[in-house]
Amino acid sequence: MQSLSFSFGSTNQRLFFKTLSAIGVLVMLAGCGSILSGTGPYSSAITSSSAGQDPALPYSLIDLAPDNIAEYSRKAPPPASAKVSKTGTTSIQLIPGDVIKIMISDSAEGGVFAPLSAGGTIFNNVRVSSDGTISLPYVGTVNVRGFTLTQVDNSVRKKLKGAAATDPQVHSEMVGDLSGSVLVAGAVKTPGRFSSLQGPLTILDAVNMAGGPVLEPHLINVVVRNGKSAYSVNYDDVLGGKNRQVSPRSEIILERARQRFVAMGSVKEPGLKDLPARNPSLLEVLGSVGGLDEQKADPQGVFVFRINQEPKEGQPAAEVFKLDMRRPEAIFLARAFQVFPDDAVYVTNAPVYEWQKIISPIVQTLVLGRTLSRL
Repeated sequence: MQSLSFSFGSTNQRLFFKTLSAIGVLVMLAGCGSILSGTGPYSSAITSSSAGQDPALPYSLIDLAPDNIAEYSRKAPPPASAKVSKTGTTSIQLIPGDVIKIMISDSAEGGVFAPLSAGGTIFNNVRVSSDGTISLPYVGTVNVRGFTLTQVDNSVRKKLKGAAATDPQVHSEMVGDLSGSVLVAGAVKTPGRFSSLQGPLTILDAVNMAGGPVLEPHLINVVVRNGKSAYSVNYDDVLGGKNRQVSPRSEIILERARQRFVAMGSVKEPGLKDLPARNPSLLEVLGSVGGLDEQKADPQGVFVFRINQEPKEGQPAAEVFKLDMRRPEAIFLARAFQVFPDDAVYVTNAPVYEWQKIISPIVQTLVLGRTLSRL
């Protein structure tokens, strides 16, 4: 009986079967999603019936539509506030480093101090020393730590009366007010210490003196501390009517507010981004990252992942919102839907792009095999 046999001796046959084997391996690998590159789950994995059932972090899937968009829409901005900050006089108490100017006059003719009609005797740039004292001719050393200017006048007058002057008159004023200044630091154009000699300062006064913030108002938190208390307020709220007077020796720190979101998947500029506005819509957020990548994106797979900080009773700890951008009304839905800080916007790849990732190496292998067969 004659047996059948196949000969694989020729070079073309060997190359053919090697190419065929390579194709078979690639097809098998294509069935395993972890082998293919990507930035997140497939759309089918997110929307499957078993999705969101993990007890560790269950989530609810919400398909955005005209009948439910109102619940997730941006709220109308509040009307402009007519409120203005209240400013009042502040009592400045001297501390070491303050500089004052003191005028002393005497009604007696021929005294050591010039009469008031001649402008008195002026002592410029009298600095409060590190121990809280000042020193003046004919007066000596006076402890003025914690004194107001009126108390300084009374203390100097008391030391002079009956000694170096008959009827002394004393008037002091601030020249360098370390005790009355306000420090502004952080995300401002020209940080520094600013004087309140011209009058009480508010948050807006101090920030404007420092050149204004370097970021958009909604991206700035203002921390104000004065040694006794501290509070924080968003700079956008300050502009909206929550401006407040700051006490002398306060520190105003402008820091970046955590107003960010993550863009993932088939968008043109993925990454950690600042929210484009105080209460941005999904349309604005997508626009800020360049929109969907037309070559890769699946417009039916636009998702927003959100962790509920205070979930209602019986509500999952997380929510996933799905938007089908192929629907004509999707543009209006995206314009209405509000994106919150720490949301993740994820756009899945189109099925055709996933197939291209499988087919491209197969085609390259076929071309390589054909090229080698001609050698």
